Amino acid sequence: MDFTLPPEHEEIRQRARAFIAEHVMPCEDDPANYDPHENIRTDLLDALRGKARAAGLWAPQAPAERGGMGLPVSAWAPLYEEANRSIFGPVVLNCAAPDDGNMNVLAKIGTPAQQDWFLQPIIDGKVRSSFAMTEPHPGSGSDPSMMLTTATRNGSKYIINGRKWYITGAEEASHFILVARTSDDARKGLSAFLFHKDQPGWKIERRIPIMGPEEHGGHCEISFDGLEIDADNMLMQEGDGLKVTQIRLGPARLTHCMRWLGLAKRSMEIAADYIAEREGFGIKLAARESVQIKMGEVAHDIQIGRLLVMHAAWKLDSGDFARKEVSSAKIHVANTLHKAVDTAIQLNGARGYSKDTVLEWIYRYARQARLVDGADEVHKMVLARQYAQDGIDFWSWGV
Repeated sequence: MDFTLPPEHEEIRQRARAFIAEHVMPCEDDPANYDPHENIRTDLLDALRGKARAAGLWAPQAPAERGGMGLPVSAWAPLYEEANRSIFGPVVLNCAAPDDGNMNVLAKIGTPAQQDWFLQPIIDGKVRSSFAMTEPHPGSGSDPSMMLTTATRNGSKYIINGRKWYITGAEEASHFILVARTSDDARKGLSAFLFHKDQPGWKIERRIPIMGPEEHGGHCEISFDGLEIDADNMLMQEGDGLKVTQIRLGPARLTHCMRWLGLAKRSMEIAADYIAEREGFGIKLAARESVQIKMGEVAHDIQIGRLLVMHAAWKLDSGDFARKEVSSAKIHVANTLHKAVDTAIQLNGARGYSKDTVLEWIYRYARQARLVDGADEVHKMVLARQYAQDGIDFWSWGV
């Protein structure tokens, strides 16, 4: 395992860093550049996306033949880190959730017709998309077997009834991937479908108010009352819903980690700039041992996170599902992001708590990291079960 970047990937990383610094980060400073939900204003986003396309930094995960960069997962990691040096960076480069995960899974398992209709407009940036799986209590969350939304076969169509919630991006999405129950089979009871926002039989009940800033389209509660989906718009085969989610969620969880590492590094960067200048009681903060210990701990944790992410990316590129590697990265990086921004706010004092920097934005955003795409506790259960199965070979290097 050699995680040295090939020259072509290092060149892309450097171009991404320069692009984010020149075009995207300055937009954070003006409150007028934000929409009412604390994300980048849509017209400004469209202009920056045009610049990203011109710079050759568009849709890094998407197939090159469809207008993306066609990069392997191990090349996403350094690029996504650079993208999320700005809070607006991933959406500008078209590598933000949930579109990022949806593009990846559709490129892998969508039929040519499904890719033409459903995937291509997402790659082109003409539409946004959502992944509708999570349900309100007592439905499915981290446990998909609890799913209550049903898809009942009726001739050449499936009729959808039920409810989903916390569906990211739903209010502005045109394309949806939906997971619903097609039978009571323990392993083959779920199926995945594609539908368009203009189809009748569903509605957004509410945009759920949340603690932090939001992705475009928010986090919504959705109800289905007789939505009809053609059988041709099923992903894979009936009963393959769990397989679809596995194919999607592993890389999607890892790309969250890649982006969060970018935010953690940005938090440390803001802290480092401040403590280098701020004096107290006749000494620079950066010269105080207590401050150095805090900064050293964060740097240490970020580097561990980067190695965990790169190892998981390497395994994904080799064709492995990398379940335990992704779970390890998800646990560590989610907690590292929270620690990094909390430390940066502490070292910046009142300045960090104010809106004079993006630290308070990142702090509110960071709290969701330990919940989304599987809570910490769920991923620790995954690791415990894997250890129970493998024993001492849990730490095998592989051959």
